[in-house]
Amino acid sequence: MCQQLSDYVVGSYTKCVNKRRYISWTLGEIPAPIDHIQCSRHSVKMAKTQVYCGMFVHSTKKDYMRILQNHAIGVKEGKIVFVEEMIKFQLKANEKEHEVIKLNNNEFLMPGMIDTHIHAPQYPNAGKGLDQGLLEWLNKYTFPTEAKFKELEFAKNTYRKIVRRTLENGTTTASYYGTIHIDACLALCDIIEENGQRALVGKVNMNANSPDYYIEESVDVSVSETKKFVDEVLQKKYPRVLPIITPRFAISCSQQLMDALGLLAIEKDLHVQTHISETEDECEMVGKLYPECEDYLDVYDKAGLIRNKTVLGHGIYLSDKERKKIKQKGASISHCPNSNLSIRSGIFNARQCLSEGIKVGLGTDVSGGYSPSMMGAMRTAIHVSNMLTIKDRTHKPITHREVFMMATYGGSQALAIDHLVGNFEVGKEFDALLVSLDCPGSQVDIFDDDTPEDLVQKFIFLGDNRNIQKVFVNGEDVLQRKVPDVCPKA
Repeated sequence: MCQQLSDYVVGSYTKCVNKRRYISWTLGEIPAPIDHIQCSRHSVKMAKTQVYCGMFVHSTKKDYMRILQNHAIGVKEGKIVFVEEMIKFQLKANEKEHEVIKLNNNEFLMPGMIDTHIHAPQYPNAGKGLDQGLLEWLNKYTFPTEAKFKELEFAKNTYRKIVRRTLENGTTTASYYGTIHIDACLALCDIIEENGQRALVGKVNMNANSPDYYIEESVDVSVSETKKFVDEVLQKKYPRVLPIITPRFAISCSQQLMDALGLLAIEKDLHVQTHISETEDECEMVGKLYPECEDYLDVYDKAGLIRNKTVLGHGIYLSDKERKKIKQKGASISHCPNSNLSIRSGIFNARQCLSEGIKVGLGTDVSGGYSPSMMGAMRTAIHVSNMLTIKDRTHKPITHREVFMMATYGGSQALAIDHLVGNFEVGKEFDALLVSLDCPGSQVDIFDDDTPEDLVQKFIFLGDNRNIQKVFVNGEDVLQRKVPDVCPKA
């Protein structure tokens, strides 16, 4: 059915596209893992090395998509210990040391998907309330919903649903925005750990231009609560959950607050997430609030918030100067195509940013984005890029190859965890999806002349959560964990 290849390379970052040998990286070449998100005593312990044999798809520094046919991936104690051709593995296969799992012709393994921008407390609004633009939408729908999270049981119930739903859709890592409520945010961390997901979690900061019922009292209160949240998360030493500094956006934070958050991020070497240049109205308002700053990005940069662990949501209206500084600082952009269209914010030029060497990941941006599915984000990203090409025929649209990269390896780069996950390099943790295109209920039909790349394309365009048979985080199929059943089966 599929052409048999030992190594099939598609979509090179460079202009040259060639068949080449797969290069395995040794553990010693992988940078030291960051604290508390690495494999720990809580990791799954396996007596044997699990060896998955079949077709694998991932991205590398040079290739948007690399397809490995007839290969074997060895996983021990949650980490990838070898990636090699089947012929080579068969020479050393040993029943005492290896547990072999063979994939069929219509199955493949891919890295787990990474959602670089999602608002967990907005999940109750997913699929509704999309009749307003950003600023009106926040006041009419979002702020009233997020204010409810002071009620802890409501928060826990919602968070169980969104964490489980994202996992079922193949999101192995998520960068979550919480609310201003510290107890609810800590509960979110516990629920993520309970479900086995990898995540960054932020207690939102907002002390200005916000409704009276949903605003922090002062800079001191906002900063002290954030410090408390960060300290408690770090003290719990979750194996795969970290805090992330989260000023909502420049409109809802005073300069004094952002300055304090920047110092905290630098002091504790924390990740940072916020929004930037999502709508033209927002950009105009930021200019009026901060006339002393050169541009929107400068507001954050003056506060020390733009660094190599910073992910900026949207970035639709960034200037050439701002994009250049983002690249220089090593920060990244989370492209949220569903939200950008759903609340009519604008059209982000992903091709331009990728060409300029900016790290770009994908985000669902629930609930401005109506779906928590990263597959939906991939498809919409392609549609958005096609729209730019319709307007300007010289624009080169992104394809399934680029969005595959952005949903996996690109996401790990955007969140500065690419030394841990994102692709199938030796030494990294095994976060992966087992995809089956002929499983019960599959909406994908396979034909004799379908190539390996065709199978991946069909999954991206036609697949859904039914095709995701297993979701591995650090080598464990986390969908098998016994947790409260909060989501109905498809």
